[in-house]
Amino acid sequence: MLVGIAAVWLGGWVCQASATSPSAEPRVSLQQQKSDLLAGLSRGLCYSGFRHGQHPDRGGGAVNPTDQQIFEDLQLLKRDGNFQMIRLYDSRTNSEVILRLIREHHLKLKVLLGAWLSAEMSNPNCTWLQPIPAETLAANRRLNAIEVQNLIRLANEYRDTVVAVAVGNEALVSWNDHLVPVAAVIAYVREVKSAVRQPVTVCDNYDWWSHHGAALASELDFISVHTYPQWEKKDIDEAMAYTIANLQAVHQALPHSRIVITEAGWATVAREFGRRASEENQRKYYHDLFAWTEKMNLTTFFFEAFDEDWKGDGGDPLGAEKHWGLFTVDRKAKLAMQKGYPDLKN
Repeated sequence: MLVGIAAVWLGGWVCQASATSPSAEPRVSLQQQKSDLLAGLSRGLCYSGFRHGQHPDRGGGAVNPTDQQIFEDLQLLKRDGNFQMIRLYDSRTNSEVILRLIREHHLKLKVLLGAWLSAEMSNPNCTWLQPIPAETLAANRRLNAIEVQNLIRLANEYRDTVVAVAVGNEALVSWNDHLVPVAAVIAYVREVKSAVRQPVTVCDNYDWWSHHGAALASELDFISVHTYPQWEKKDIDEAMAYTIANLQAVHQALPHSRIVITEAGWATVAREFGRRASEENQRKYYHDLFAWTEKMNLTTFFFEAFDEDWKGDGGDPLGAEKHWGLFTVDRKAKLAMQKGYPDLKN
């Protein structure tokens, strides 16, 4: 919670920050150079593509979208140049199909490709996690080694499409259920950097970067930051100020690191958020966020392309995890997208 509010003007926005947090200290502008943009692009979108009844491997095997479904999605996203870059979270079958289809159909889409890292430690701070057996952790380390090799292979095979690679997603933040030691992440990063030409990053929560990120940041070509005002009980009128404060805290802690925002979004339905979850609020946050990040030359991936109903509690259709998409799971445009996709209105 914020205690002791201080107001600061940053790039056209009034930013409220805790007087006891790093974000309240003397500030340096978040303005970056155009050359700091990823592939020269300011606007990206997180994409997985799982539809009704589909999901990644949760222990019993994945149920992936078909090639035709993925192609339809990619055609939709790139329509009229609305999105020219997507973020993929792993280097498994679904991601390889996406890369292949982009190449086969000469689609004007660039990709930030990820390696998903599974738990190598059992995290006592994760409230929903049961202790992970040692044999499972050992198996995960073997899987992570394979995943990193797949990342390297795909990055090299699709060098014309993959503009950067990310080693892990929220594998470091204190509450996660797939915790990996920082030393192990650094080892994976070094392995990847020695084998690919693309810039290498790690994606994690702004709070982790601002308090614990120095050693890892020094190994990376840029740092990838996640910020979610909605999860931290902020309403839409506080959203941009809080987003900027989060990024300012990271910049103050890591002033020499180039920043990319790899997740920022707004859920449209959420039992957890009440009235704060709405399509109107998502539309405002979407437009305000990109208006600001484009001025700051901060490449930003909005989370996410489509609602994914496999996420969260299967018995709770109103759970927030299912409803971050700019489009519904049925590929209907929510308010933020209806101007560009009038034929896909709900």
